[in-house]
This record gives sequence, structure tokens and C-alpha cells, in this order.
Amino acid sequence: MDRWICTVCEYIYNPLKGDDTSGIRPKTAFVSLPGSWVCPECGAGKDDFVPCIEEDTAPGA
Repeated sequence: MDRWICTVCEYIYNPLKGDDTSGIRPKTAFVSLPGSWVCPECGAGKDDFVPCIEEDTAPGA
């Protein structure tokens, strides 16, 4: 499950954790969040999130 980052405050939505402040259960994919869901840190909407690209930190990568 991909993580998504807020372009306003850099909060990272981790689907494995969900969002307990909004009643979002763990293992809820970002695309499955309701359209009314907002960033718990700054209140930005889903449209302000982009996929979180993480660099591969494995040796030799």
C-alpha cells in the first residue's frame, strides 16, 4: 500500500496505520478514503496529496 504526502504541510498518510482522528481504519488505501477526508495536520483536501516517492536505500541500489 502506497503512502501519500500532503503538499501543504508534508504530513504522510500511511494506509497501514489509517487515521484514527478521522475514524479511518488501518489498512485503508488512500484511494478508498472518503472525498470529505482532510489532512489531520492542516486540513488540506485529498487533492493536495501526491504519492510519496521514497528512495531505495538498499546497498548497491
